[in-house]
Order: sequence, then C-alpha cells, then structure tokens
Amino acid sequence: MGKIAVAAITSLWVIPMSIIVNHIVPDPYMDEIFHVPQAQQYCNGNLRSWDPMITTPPGLYYLSLAHVASLFPGMLLMGATSQSFSEACSTSVLRSTNAVFAVLCGVLVFEIIRFLAPNLSDRKATLMALVMSLYPLHWFFTFLYYTDVASLTAFLAMYLTCSRKRYFLSAFFGALAICIRQTNVVWMLFVACSGVLDFTLDSPRQKQKEKVDQHSRHQSIDGKEATLRSNLRKRKPDNSTLDPFDRANSISSTEDTSGLVYDVYAVISTCWSMKWNLLVTFSPFIVVVVAFGIFIIWNGGIVLGAKEDHVVSPHFAQIMYFSLVSALFTAPLHFSVAQLRNILQELRQNRPLSLLLTLVALIAGFASVHFFSLAHPYLLADNRHYPFYLWRKIINAHWLMKYMLVPVYVYSWFSILSLLEKSRRKIWVLVYFLATCAVLVPTPLIEFRYYTIPFYIFMLQSCVRNSGCATWLLTGTIFVCVNVFTMGMFLFRTFKWSHEDGVQRFIW
Repeated sequence: MGKIAVAAITSLWVIPMSIIVNHIVPDPYMDEIFHVPQAQQYCNGNLRSWDPMITTPPGLYYLSLAHVASLFPGMLLMGATSQSFSEACSTSVLRSTNAVFAVLCGVLVFEIIRFLAPNLSDRKATLMALVMSLYPLHWFFTFLYYTDVASLTAFLAMYLTCSRKRYFLSAFFGALAICIRQTNVVWMLFVACSGVLDFTLDSPRQKQKEKVDQHSRHQSIDGKEATLRSNLRKRKPDNSTLDPFDRANSISSTEDTSGLVYDVYAVISTCWSMKWNLLVTFSPFIVVVVAFGIFIIWNGGIVLGAKEDHVVSPHFAQIMYFSLVSALFTAPLHFSVAQLRNILQELRQNRPLSLLLTLVALIAGFASVHFFSLAHPYLLADNRHYPFYLWRKIINAHWLMKYMLVPVYVYSWFSILSLLEKSRRKIWVLVYFLATCAVLVPTPLIEFRYYTIPFYIFMLQSCVRNSGCATWLLTGTIFVCVNVFTMGMFLFRTFKWSHEDGVQRFIW
C-alpha cells in the first residue's frame, strides 16, 4: 500500500466515471461553455483571445495545452484524431485534464499525510487519502472542465513542498495556483505564514532564546510574574526528540489563551531578530505577492471578466455556511457524544473567558446573518444549483430560520477549531481562520466549491491525528452516498427551462 496504490485505486473510479459522463453529457455544460471554447482558442494558437465573461486567469488552459500535447502523438498513432492539433482539444480530452489532476491529488494527499504522521502505517494513510479523494465537491468536478481540481492540486503541491522546506519550489506552485484561480494568493500567504511559524517557533535559535529569556526574567521581574511565565514555558514540550509533525505542532490540548499570547510574542520577537534570514528564505513568496499586486493595479481589480457581477462584498454569513457544510460532510467527527463532551470540557476549564468567547461568537454570528447575509442574483435566478434550494427551502424558509441556525454555525466552528488545536498551535489556527475569512467573506455568491481548500486543510491537519479507521470509513460512506446522489441527479434527472432551449441538469 502506498502512493502507487492510491493512484491505481483512484484511477479505478476516475476513468470509468469520466467515460460515462462524456457519453451522457458530451457537450460543454454550465461554466464549461466559457472554459472549453477558450481552451480551444488556445489550441488553435489564438493566445491573445479572451472571453470577457471568464473571471479566472488562463492557468488551466495552458496546463491543458501541455496535457493535450502529451496525448497528441498517441492519438495520432491510434487514429483518434487527424493531423490537426486543434481537433484533439475536444471537450472530453479537455475534461481528462482534471482526471489526471484528480489522481495526482490523491498522491499528494498521501504524501502530506505521511509527512504529517510519519509513524502512521501505509494502509491507514492510503485509506485516508482515498477517502479525501472522494470529497463530494472535489470528486464531482473531476469529471467537468472547471478550475477546482487543478487549483487544489497546485495548492497541495505548494503546501507539501513548503512543509519540506523547499521554499522556492513551493512559491513556484503558489504562482501556478494563482494563475489558475487568483484567490489562491491568500492560500499562498497562508502556506508562507505556516512556514514562518515553523521556522521561528521551532528553530534552534528560538529554543536558545527561550532559555536566555527565561533566565533573564527570573532576575528582572517579580516572583509572581516569573512563576507565571515559568509555568507557561513548562507547558511547552521539548521538541528535540519529536518527529517532524510533532515538532511543528506540539501543543497541549488544555492550553489556554496565554499560549496564543506567548506564541504571538515569540513569533514577533524571533522574526525581528531573524528578519534578514527570513527575508532571504521566504523571498520567493514575496516576489510572487509583489507580482500579484502589480497585476491587480494593472487589471483594476482581482477579477478578470464580468466584474459587474463579481463585486467584492462583505458576505460574513459565508463563513457561517462553510462551518456547517464542512461539519456535515464530516459529521462523525463533529456530532458525536465524545466531541460534544470534549468541547464542553474545554469550555469549563476557563469558564469566564469561555463564556465571553461564546457570547462574542453568538453575537458575531447573529450580526453576520442579519446584516451580511447576501443573496446574489445568480443564486436567486438559477435553479440548477443546490444552494438555490438550500437558500429557499432552509435558510429563507422562514424569517427566523437563519437566526435559529446561528448556534449550529457557532458549534461547528468551535468543533473545527478545537480539533485543529489538538494538532496545531493556537497561532496557526488563528492564521487558518483569518485566511478562510479572507477568501470567503468578499465572495457574494454562495458556492460550495470555494470551501474545498480550507476543508482539505482542516482534514489534513486535524483528522490525520485525531480519528480512527472507523471514523474514516464512516466519513467515506457519507462521501460515496452524496456522490452517488449528486451524479445520479446530474446525469439522469434532467429538466427543461421554458425560456431557454436545451437540457438542464442539477449541479453543485
């Protein structure tokens, strides 16, 4: 069992499912009506052409050119195409680009799991990678020509190479991810911040500085404060004997907010003392961010086309939807008696502060759904997407419903963050939360596809260390059931619009 097994098993469902989808839905559908013709223009050599309705950069189209070029000699030998390269860029061949990336995604997930948990058996790592490959939003768009699968692949490659401290290569994959979907600049910054945290909090110089600071504090501050700071240091484990995952993530699950204060202080002080070293080490990321900033100035905004329909809006309710959707997909982790008991125990450990945080979270949740709950025109007008029905039948079914869901949103976020805190430092969890907000809050349209990368980060960082095989099997069963339902609806439950010709299909 290993990455070869992951690639082989993933191919067992990717290949036949791709054949079925291309047979039943041979023509471009939904957003494919923009992406496929644009890629075909590139295949014809018209690299200067651009559809003004496309909002994302052309990274996927260039990758598709390389993919078709690799297949073209074999297609000529088999007589599957004529001598024209452009004719090889059919809808099915372009869709197969994502099929290749889906297999590669499974391998990258396996490699990340093995890095995060080197003591984990290959069998369990393979099971985890296969289950994550079945995540419904990722699995469904494997068979269509969308940017999601390629975007996730580039992100996983960026994250893995940064974890292995290959920063130049990581920045290259970050630039590729941005060229596929521009909001990935936030996830590149998240990966860079994660690298900085590992570089500063767990560097030999930082460990030596902690010893010196501890000694000087005992000499310069009063006994009460010295005892408090000393106890705080004692909660920090000795990282020298731990594996790479534990060195990066060692933190007690019972640590209170003083751990976050300490981490912020440690990061700021260490970054200042190592500023030149950090600038040189992470300069590839800085170059990419500066280049992206120049692009925004030149383009007049982050969106390429259809700017009037994709105006940045404060949609704070979006992060509420993300927490619940992610929790429902991994329900065995969040809605079990054990998890509920753990959250209640954490809240009881520091009761005044916990009550305050809970109150603040509830107030923020109610304010988000009341003042910043947006209904984009695309959401209200297009009954082909599942969010259309969730909005009408659940969220907007009654004026009280959106408020009644707030405690569930808050619990879902508490559960996600508590699971992450078992494996990562509090400051890392804070960076993850801020990055998720930075990506989702400005997005006015409710699109579950935007949740894929933060969901994968959560799964990789928390579930790898905190769940057994039974939980993964149950989660995999949920994924399979959802996939069977959504693909069955897409392929066989067609309908027609009175105001437009053609067959319509249900889609995420």
